[in-house]
Amino acid sequence: MGLSPMDGVTDAAFRYITAKTSKPDVIYTEFVNVEGLARGAVSMLDHFIFNKIERPVVAQIYGIETESFYKVALMCCYLGFDGIDINMGCPANKVARRNSGAGLIRVPEQAKKIIRTVKQATQDWADGITLEKADIRPKIINYLTESATPASHRRKLIPVSVKTRIGIDKVVAEEWVQELLSESPAVIAMHGRTLKQMYGGEANWEVIGEVSKIVKKTDTLFLGNGDVQSIEDARAKCRQYGTDGVLVGRATCGNPWFFGGVEPTIKERFKAAVDHARCFEELSMKHAFFAMRKHLAWYCKGFDGARELRAQLMQANNSKEVKKIFDRFVLK
Repeated sequence: MGLSPMDGVTDAAFRYITAKTSKPDVIYTEFVNVEGLARGAVSMLDHFIFNKIERPVVAQIYGIETESFYKVALMCCYLGFDGIDINMGCPANKVARRNSGAGLIRVPEQAKKIIRTVKQATQDWADGITLEKADIRPKIINYLTESATPASHRRKLIPVSVKTRIGIDKVVAEEWVQELLSESPAVIAMHGRTLKQMYGGEANWEVIGEVSKIVKKTDTLFLGNGDVQSIEDARAKCRQYGTDGVLVGRATCGNPWFFGGVEPTIKERFKAAVDHARCFEELSMKHAFFAMRKHLAWYCKGFDGARELRAQLMQANNSKEVKKIFDRFVLK
């Protein structure tokens, strides 16, 4: 039962609060662009900040250039991630139109080349290649050496996985998964919508079930993704559709208790929201606080006065203001 990567959502603070509250079996970072990092965009490495309580934690990366994938995979190994996931599922037009993200479904040969490249990088890391020999930018190397702990860059071979969708504008999941399986990724996670569907309609778990039968014949693990509503629903989908597990995305927003199956009280929600805001200030304040506001809104649903409370929280600029708003609401 894993925490699915979500762009603009699964930042360091969100992942930490979720792991602290109800530990998923595996956690993915939000995706990071390989071309930007390979060209020296040091600030993008902030997306790879993680706490040891998140382990096993997987770095998700996306792009199209194999050379850039190679370099960034080495960075992920150096930082001590437990796995590297290649995003082949993002439906955003700015990503997919470059044949990146879900756009890679259009170009299976390039997709397979990327898998091979990332696997080669993890093997080269385990065999002792240096960041300098891989021609990684000096300012990236400086950041890595200053931020990583001695224990984090151990020379070990880590697994490479893929997260994808069932097709572009029509379902081609069974043919597509055969292409991916030819490169033997450790895990394939499949979202039950096409690129064209984005996040609309319903996830097609019947297709996921058919794909699961194919993957079961290999050594690759298979995870389903899409419209999982509760931990009980997740387990039921595993049983019904034969997956090895599920990744859960939107149902965890404002609900770090998800993986424990606990229904929090309103006061517990408020306390978690304040803790989350404080954590955001500590880990993510290179980003403006307004990026935290959507999370605050997600904590405030399903009770009288929630709309008014959300409106007030959308004006908050720091965790102290957040706490004052919640305290006033409780004292009403």
